[in-house]
Amino acid sequence: MRVFRSNRHIYVQIIDDTKQATLVSMSTEDKEFDASDLKGKVAQAGKVGEMAAKRALSAGIDKVVFDRGGNLFHGRIKALAEGARHGGLNL
Repeated sequence: MRVFRSNRHIYVQIIDDTKQATLVSMSTEDKEFDASDLKGKVAQAGKVGEMAAKRALSAGIDKVVFDRGGNLFHGRIKALAEGARHGGLNL
């Protein structure tokens, strides 16, 4: 699970390194993402993590390695990881 964080959005991809292919992706810019009931970027990151976990589980993926992309593990990155765990993914 690879995470990229910009000033406005957060992106996550689940990548198969052996095949060099993206299996699942999710971001705050995705069509299915609705942030109307969420306040703040941290809450949005948590929801992105949950939605990414649901997509991964439907694709048959239940265990991933978390790559935070050089970002510190707090704030939006931590919320995304907790959301993915809450969604059923093993990090």
